[in-house]
Amino acid sequence: MQRPPILGTRGSPLALAQARMVAAALEAAHGWSAGFVQLRTVKTSGDRIQDRPLAEVGGKYLWTKELDQYLLTGETDLSVHSMKDVESVRPEELHLAAMLPRADVRDRLIGAGTIDALSQGARVGTSSPRRAAQLLRRRPDLQIVSIRGNVATRLGKVGHDVDATLLAAAGLDRLGIEEGSGIDADAMLPAPAQAAIGVECRSADAAMRSLLEAINDGPTCAAVHAERAFAREVGGSCHSPIAALAIPGADGRLWLRAELLSTDGSEQVAGAVRFDPSSMPDAPQELARDLLSRAPANVRVLFA
Repeated sequence: MQRPPILGTRGSPLALAQARMVAAALEAAHGWSAGFVQLRTVKTSGDRIQDRPLAEVGGKYLWTKELDQYLLTGETDLSVHSMKDVESVRPEELHLAAMLPRADVRDRLIGAGTIDALSQGARVGTSSPRRAAQLLRRRPDLQIVSIRGNVATRLGKVGHDVDATLLAAAGLDRLGIEEGSGIDADAMLPAPAQAAIGVECRSADAAMRSLLEAINDGPTCAAVHAERAFAREVGGSCHSPIAALAIPGADGRLWLRAELLSTDGSEQVAGAVRFDPSSMPDAPQELARDLLSRAPANVRVLFA
């Protein structure tokens, strides 16, 4: 590339930290000097709307809409995303070309050492239907309070508006924040694609696709694509509590675990499959269909 590539990113501290990780990876892979990749911040609808849950005003599309527009019009050459915030069906004109190595997939609890240590009736702040349902399944006495905002804003609400909150461990680590206690993924399965940073470019931009191939982490890519395939097959919306995690094995096989829950966590259906993505590409979809066929009515209705 003769000119510096322009990288589109949201402007939050976490988004910028992730964008700088991608820029540094590209510069190292291609022998470019530090700062060669140019960052362009884009304020998304999700950043502007802070007083309502995203599920009420458009869902995950609000995190990507403006970044997509800049990319499609050529104002940027690539976009960086937190993959758990990217809708499972993307425009054909855009290509998810690379993912950085995945970080800690767990959620981290802020405000108490463990979920069991929360006081009776404690107020826990989250706008995630998955986290709310998983908490209520374990502790139906808890009060779920919807909170929005960047990491610092949500941390600032603990001890004032809420007694505790849950945040992605990966995001906290990327910001250098050590606060909180990690919750084992066996106890609280994460959202599909949690802790993965994805890089998107125009499908027709062969040069950029080639450049991004150099920083793609194959095991992360395979795992995240499996989780997203599961999510696409079950359908649903931002109101639908869904969790999925694929773990790559040394033999190239994936162990995909997933669960669907009712809004209040009282009902749950879960399953798992081990498969080779090259020989069983439809395994995530088959797992999704199996869970839907076994789901109680008050779970299945959330994924109709």
